[in-house]
Amino acid sequence: MLFLKILLTEFIAEMGDKTQLMLVAMTSRYKVKDIVIGTAAAVLVLNGLAVLAGGLVSEFVPDWLIKLIAGAAFLFFALTSLKKDDDEEEAEGKGKFKVAAIAVFCTFFVAELGDKTQLTAITFGANEGMEKAIIVWLACSIGLFAADMVGMAVGLLVKNKMPTGFLNVLAYVIFAIFGVLTLKTGFELLLNGEYLIPITVAIIAVFIILSVIIYFIENKKEKKTSEETK
Repeated sequence: MLFLKILLTEFIAEMGDKTQLMLVAMTSRYKVKDIVIGTAAAVLVLNGLAVLAGGLVSEFVPDWLIKLIAGAAFLFFALTSLKKDDDEEEAEGKGKFKVAAIAVFCTFFVAELGDKTQLTAITFGANEGMEKAIIVWLACSIGLFAADMVGMAVGLLVKNKMPTGFLNVLAYVIFAIFGVLTLKTGFELLLNGEYLIPITVAIIAVFIILSVIIYFIENKKEKKTSEETK
């Protein structure tokens, strides 16, 4: 009963969360096996830290720093979503597998660190004690992973049904929104709300400029490639 209770609590807590939406977006950039392995590893490590360490990571690492790292990661992935898929890169397979899985792991880990699902795991770990730490860890991990796989399945469904490039645009929007909001929260914690509006405006302005530059560079590459193939 305890196992199912924790599993369902964690599953429900993750539904509609930013990391679940992030996995929807990631289906535009990575293969299923990379997402599954990266997510599974991050979930196991995160819940292990939460249950066994009792939130020590959150105590030693300032919340504002976690938010700034997460926000920067989100904006980075938004920018990479503007890049066109390269068939030659996909053909490399093995060489990119490890890098992609690690990229998914790092992004998911930072995004989920300090989130409500981790706090749920910490709460269950504190309530049940070390005697049931393994049960709590496994139940939290399975519940979180199952919810995130639902997000990935939605992403794959959208990818197969929608026009080419739609998921890239969706990924860009999702990552951009989360990136700006997370950075805003980080600077708010760091500066106690001072200069928050000008900093947020500056982040948005720089991000838009970089987005435009990358968009034009990718369009140039695409035109050049199409001319060479004619």
